[in-house]
Amino acid sequence: MSVGFTLTRVNALFRQHLWTFLDHPSCTIHASCSVFAGHNKWSKVKHVKGPKDTARSRAFQKLSMMIRLAVKEGGPNPEFNSNLANIIEQCRSRNMPKASIEGAIAGGDRTKSSYLLYEARGPGGSSFLIEILTDNTKRSFHDIRRLLSQYGAALADGARHNFEKKGIIVVNMKDQSGNSVSLERALELAIEAGAEDVQEEEDEDEKMMLKFICSVPTLRQVREKLNAVGLCSHSASLEFVPTITTQLSDEEMDRAAQLLQALGDCLDVVQVYDNIA
Repeated sequence: MSVGFTLTRVNALFRQHLWTFLDHPSCTIHASCSVFAGHNKWSKVKHVKGPKDTARSRAFQKLSMMIRLAVKEGGPNPEFNSNLANIIEQCRSRNMPKASIEGAIAGGDRTKSSYLLYEARGPGGSSFLIEILTDNTKRSFHDIRRLLSQYGAALADGARHNFEKKGIIVVNMKDQSGNSVSLERALELAIEAGAEDVQEEEDEDEKMMLKFICSVPTLRQVREKLNAVGLCSHSASLEFVPTITTQLSDEEMDRAAQLLQALGDCLDVVQVYDNIA
């Protein structure tokens, strides 16, 4: 369940290249940690009771973890690692110091941390995927197992089969000319750009957005094509998207939201995905 990686150290030449990259936002992809609300009750409950990470230091800590994970998966050069490029742009938008970003990238190179993907069965038979980055796998295992048991959940093989990893591009409802983009028009542009699907959903601030879904290898290409036809992409990221969803009762939904908050507060947790409808 864990994958270990060894990477080359970030040298002075790369750091110079990195800051050139950071100082030119036009060549980056903007990443976001926002979780889409959709139009269902679970999404509303999740946003009210789920993890907020509002404290500045806590937000920076999570971003640093995401950088380290991206470096482990795709290397320290954002020009060849689009996921890292997405996260760096998000750091810039939140005014994270350059020194902190550089430290996180270098940390992904020299750290002994391991990546874990825990599969869990939640309240009402729901499925959770929990991404972990830790320097102590035994500690993380016991911490996650304890948290899950507190909310009627448990580690369980098979949850991963309910998800597919996809590229997600979030686009504003108005194009670059300020005109509204209908869902019908978005579907036409999705076909032109090579996306697999498009959905009209709300973000955390209840603002309507378009979410384009594509295969992982085509993420950057699809995003660039959407921008080229006049759309305004807000973010691009890799996410686990549920292929099978689970309906919960109000009580089960409340416990699931509490579990999500507890997992979000765990220092080793990078991201949590669920298949709750």
